[in-house]
Amino acid sequence: MPLEALNDFVVKFANVNGSGSASANGMFAKAILRMGVPVAARNIFPSNIQGLPTWFEVRITEAGHLGRRGGVDLMVAMNPQTWDRDVAEIEPGGYLFYDSTKPLPPSKFRDDITVVGVPLTAMCNTAYQLPRERQLFKNIIYVGALAALLDMEMEVIETLLAEQFAGRDRLIAANVAALHMGRDYVAENLKPLRLRVRRADKVGDRIYVEGNAAAALGAVYGGATVCAWYPITPSTSLAEAFTGYCEDLRIEPGTDKARYAIVQAEDEIASIGIVIGAGWNGARAFTATSGPGISLMTEFIGLSYFAEIPAVIFDVQRGGPSTGMPTRTQQADLLAAAYAGHGDSKHPLLLPADPGECFEMGSLAFDLADRLQTTVFVMLDLDIGMNEWLTKPFEWDDERKLDRGKVMTYEDLESGRDFGRYLEVDGDGIPYRTYPGTHPTKGGYFTRGTSRNPYARYSEEGSVYVGNMERLLRKFDTARTLAPAPVRRDAKRATRDGVIFFGSSTPAVHEALDDLEHRGLHLDAMRIRAFPFPDEVFAFIAAHDRIFVIEQNRDGQLRSLLINEGDVDPSRLTAVLHYDGTPITARFIASAVQGLMADRTPIHEAAE
Repeated sequence: MPLEALNDFVVKFANVNGSGSASANGMFAKAILRMGVPVAARNIFPSNIQGLPTWFEVRITEAGHLGRRGGVDLMVAMNPQTWDRDVAEIEPGGYLFYDSTKPLPPSKFRDDITVVGVPLTAMCNTAYQLPRERQLFKNIIYVGALAALLDMEMEVIETLLAEQFAGRDRLIAANVAALHMGRDYVAENLKPLRLRVRRADKVGDRIYVEGNAAAALGAVYGGATVCAWYPITPSTSLAEAFTGYCEDLRIEPGTDKARYAIVQAEDEIASIGIVIGAGWNGARAFTATSGPGISLMTEFIGLSYFAEIPAVIFDVQRGGPSTGMPTRTQQADLLAAAYAGHGDSKHPLLLPADPGECFEMGSLAFDLADRLQTTVFVMLDLDIGMNEWLTKPFEWDDERKLDRGKVMTYEDLESGRDFGRYLEVDGDGIPYRTYPGTHPTKGGYFTRGTSRNPYARYSEEGSVYVGNMERLLRKFDTARTLAPAPVRRDAKRATRDGVIFFGSSTPAVHEALDDLEHRGLHLDAMRIRAFPFPDEVFAFIAAHDRIFVIEQNRDGQLRSLLINEGDVDPSRLTAVLHYDGTPITARFIASAVQGLMADRTPIHEAAE
């Protein structure tokens, strides 16, 4: 039987990159949002400019699930090159929408799906003369056809078109005409599907925003005035968004002077050098990059750690190693970021789960960098960074003060306070610093990446070096108390099984936990939000016999960090890994965890 669903199904568009489809597909998703029905949209695109396959997945979910479910109920197949793969992905009873201008043999279809053909190319060839017009309006025609098939409100799409082409009446009229062309064909030749969209009130006041834009706005609110960056997918839009926000928010009233500095450097090495130089001078500075950029920045990151200079790096993770899959998502930079640098070094990581936390942690990172006098990483990934997510409106306390950490003032120095740039004072591992020019004769020091004593004087004495390195460890322990706390979710029934996860996997994990609960499998859960790990993380592990660690990389990098930092028995942590470059799905998680639980006798039962 054909699938029947109301406000709860998955539509996937299979297109060719460079065809202009992403704009039309995004409009389809936003129209459903305007009807008050939550959507979760994922753009899966290639790294070339045009010609390769691209997919755009829209999950219509009145229940509000914002992760990928897995499976496709309606496939909009616009790419002959991926036809067989796309048709195979449709759920039994699902629907295939395609361009029926050229007939296809029965072998290209399936008996267990409903096929819906619309002669899109023929319609465009009749209506338009220019090849580019035919290509672009074909996308709008199929949006109109889908709107009719799914019983969507055409007025909502027309409003979106008017907003997109505001001030260009000719384009508005042409696009509306193409939209109606698709709608009218369905009305005259086809019947609506059993998949329907009906107006609801489930979106509320939530906003629809990319994580990169949210993080950039967080940086503005966090006091950042310097951005040095080099273009790299998928982080480029973060620096571009920061530029736009600064042009609106960092212009001095009355003088129109820019109160910010944004430098597109010649490479990643130069960009992090600029950031560290600005941080040494007292500015709040950051760079945005991805895994290959972190590799190039490693030596400067080590300088920040050892010379104790604040810096913030937004790492929007992608598929690696090397160039890898630059337009696919992974969580595969954890180890590279946590231990960046030769020798012994450790760096705090913030792990946002959605654009709302990108904004929050985008601002918090600068407080932590100043407080700890070190590099702080904000670990986004392509799924959060370049896709639009529904999230709660950003909140900011206007009374909040920036935490500049331990900074000696002119008055402190003038009063005779002892100043040693790397001198242990309060037992938390964090020394005091001065800004350049604080005092004409006091508070100066030589900043060096070589070993030195507490007063910044060069020293290769072993005990001096060891004392400095141990102080840096104490500072890292202090970071543990400042990092965002993990979020715990307890099962409805007592259990000795648990899951640990982080970042963009969060919505899919929560949905999978609900699914497993319906199957009678109960697990406690903990979402980690920062490294170094607070004590609650290891207490959670100790309280369970078996922990499933869910992450999107091949080597179980979060699991490795937990074992290394907490001296955890590796047998207690079972890896659940997804790393094909697409965002993880709830179905994958539930299936993997259920299979692992079935294949392995619980530890506490074996002990008995």
